[in-house]
Amino acid sequence: MLRLLILKILIFSFSCAFAQNSRLNRFLKPSDTLNLKRQQLVYITQGSVAAVSLIGLHQLWYKDYDTSSFHTINDTNEWLQMDKFGHAFSIYHLSRIGAETMAWSGANQKTQLLYGVGLGFTFLTTVEIFDGFSKEWGFSWSDIGANTLGTGLYVGQSILWNEQRITLKYSFHQTKYAEMRPSKLGQNIMEEILKDYNGQTYWLSANLNAFINSKNIPKWLNFAFGFGATGMLTGENELIDGMYLNQNRRRQYYLSFDIDFTKIQTSSHLLKSLFSVINTLKVPAPTLEFNSDGRMKFYGIFF
Repeated sequence: MLRLLILKILIFSFSCAFAQNSRLNRFLKPSDTLNLKRQQLVYITQGSVAAVSLIGLHQLWYKDYDTSSFHTINDTNEWLQMDKFGHAFSIYHLSRIGAETMAWSGANQKTQLLYGVGLGFTFLTTVEIFDGFSKEWGFSWSDIGANTLGTGLYVGQSILWNEQRITLKYSFHQTKYAEMRPSKLGQNIMEEILKDYNGQTYWLSANLNAFINSKNIPKWLNFAFGFGATGMLTGENELIDGMYLNQNRRRQYYLSFDIDFTKIQTSSHLLKSLFSVINTLKVPAPTLEFNSDGRMKFYGIFF
């Protein structure tokens, strides 16, 4: 499910960034009438895209699984919480996109944040309700909790600093586990990127200059703390074909450098749009790993 959410976020990011940085903006003069028209455009456009996305998600993903009466599940301990980081990542960027697009329309900060939070929670709660009526899954309160943390990260920084000094980002590297269970973790590189939790890393990427404010530090330089996990062929150490798999499941923590592409100065509207999209991804860089086995490892370049 996360695979579709990530794709939607990237599509939303491109669409909104393009609208926000369009060359047409240079010829428009601020006015109450213009702001109202822009807000109406935001409501109609993003509402339509969200509705079509949810309908498409239901048809493409859930139609192949049996339905049931609405029910909840407790999946807090599955996948060593990697799926929860995916939820936080998704709603963080949905909230950001909604708020930034509303800022483009001329709305005040309160309206921006309310709209951003509303967009994120409406979209992901609807997906959660789909889960609740699916026999394969169920409505997860821990998913809702992760959603709350993700949107809280965006709203909290907006109120405290009026900017995003810490950004949630994503990276991926291939692992051996997809070959061991391709039906669950992916049968090709594209599926693995979106399904193999062993290769996914979620990052808190902090802009150094925003905190230290030194002329010697490039404005685009970030320091990143990452969270990952490995050794997972199943959500938990469950039975497969009548036997438990020795997966050696363990958590991984990373320290690395990153780039805040939105801090790179450019007059190109195309580059600004592109930077807004790729700023959801952590750039490959030298990285130090600590894992729950108490071991440490250094990577010259880590994806």
